[in-house]
Amino acid sequence: MTFLSLPFVVLFTCCLILFYSVKSNYQKIVLLLGSCVFVGYFNIAYLIIAALISAITFYWGRWIGAQKGENKRKRVFVGGILFLVLFLVSFKYINFIGENIAVLLGWFGIDWKGAITSVFFPLGISFYTFQALGYLIDVYWEEEEPERSLPDFMLYMLFFMKFLSGPIERAFNMLPQLKLEKRFDYDTVTYGLKLVLIGLMKKVIIADRLGPHLDTIFASVHDASGAQLLIAGLLYPIELYADFSGYTDMAIGGAMMFGYKLSPNFNRPFVAKTITDFWRRWHMSLSFWVRDYLYQPIAASKRYWGQWGIIYALVVTFIILGIWHGAGWNYVIYGLIQGLVISYEMLTVAYRNKVENRVGKSVFGVYSILRTYLLFAFSLLFFRISSLPEVGYMIRNLSFHVNSSFKELRLGMSDHECIVAGIAVVMLFVYEYFMSKKDLIKELGQCRKVVRWSIYYLFVILVFLFGQFGSEDFIYLQF
Repeated sequence: MTFLSLPFVVLFTCCLILFYSVKSNYQKIVLLLGSCVFVGYFNIAYLIIAALISAITFYWGRWIGAQKGENKRKRVFVGGILFLVLFLVSFKYINFIGENIAVLLGWFGIDWKGAITSVFFPLGISFYTFQALGYLIDVYWEEEEPERSLPDFMLYMLFFMKFLSGPIERAFNMLPQLKLEKRFDYDTVTYGLKLVLIGLMKKVIIADRLGPHLDTIFASVHDASGAQLLIAGLLYPIELYADFSGYTDMAIGGAMMFGYKLSPNFNRPFVAKTITDFWRRWHMSLSFWVRDYLYQPIAASKRYWGQWGIIYALVVTFIILGIWHGAGWNYVIYGLIQGLVISYEMLTVAYRNKVENRVGKSVFGVYSILRTYLLFAFSLLFFRISSLPEVGYMIRNLSFHVNSSFKELRLGMSDHECIVAGIAVVMLFVYEYFMSKKDLIKELGQCRKVVRWSIYYLFVILVFLFGQFGSEDFIYLQF
């Protein structure tokens, strides 16, 4: 059951109607039951595991808060962190660990088949585990009081609009919202619905139109020309962005229809002039999570190393961020590239400022945006292709060479598809530019009825005319 499936539409509609039909003290029960149905629909084991981890985290937070001595608090806290980390490792990384142990032993002539194996991979595990870790850290740091209501905490952990791919919510942002009575507000509900429609357009008009053709190239890099590899590498960041930001828009919009405000996850990442700035704009809930709970503590522990301590913290943090995305050396390299580039940017900031003053802000700004996009696109090759030899082959063969004709640059898309995708991408960036100036969705709601309803119908027609239907999955569901 994903956001684009009929079962989800039915579940969401039933929950929305019931939510505003029952008394306020039953509203959270409706959402909690709906969330349990949503998670359990995939596999009942997913629900059992997620609910168990949520309950354990709740009581562990209470246990930390009940300790009087600092030594006892620290022991309980460390125990909770280790439990959650080992839980995540046992499901997500145990196969990877076993495979590498076997390779390492093989170097010494030991043929070990490795009995370490994970039974299955629970959906949403990376997101709700990080949410649980953040909660325990906040309680230990005394930045958050231990939650007293188990149902509220379970809803905080399992809320179906953010369960599969975030945003990764902080306790201070969502738990207080669960204490407030929610009443039907026409403007809020319709704003959320419009945001869902925007996300749907990103997904079906851009991401799902580009996706199948890029998948074909990445699945058989040896069969593609150098120009096709180059175009695929340049387009993949756009597909990933349209897919993931589309999911985020639907998640935030759907939650808003119930009166809840989720954290933003994207802020025009492709206008970033540095990779440092890029990660302040891309997957923001994860970026800020690793900044607050990984980078800053590591940097503080190595503060006596001076600048090298900061570099160490950056590289370690981004390697962990890369591993969070998946169990594979390709993800380690993906994270390592981010950490090294950001370290380079930190070391060369004075030099780059001098160059900017010499060539002019406009010229240097355009160069910086292109440089940042190309670096991110390059790193995403390791993100997208799990086989390192194939990544190496693709990098070595990137070129403007075509095997037969320049029609290859369409990657198998028809002229119609190329035009639709191109216009949609341009319109997406135009929309985001003006949204950065003022809230277009709110402005639209204040237009004359005939104007705004004409635009609503136009958007719906565009979805059905140009949307590429058939794929319900989102890329970040695999994480």
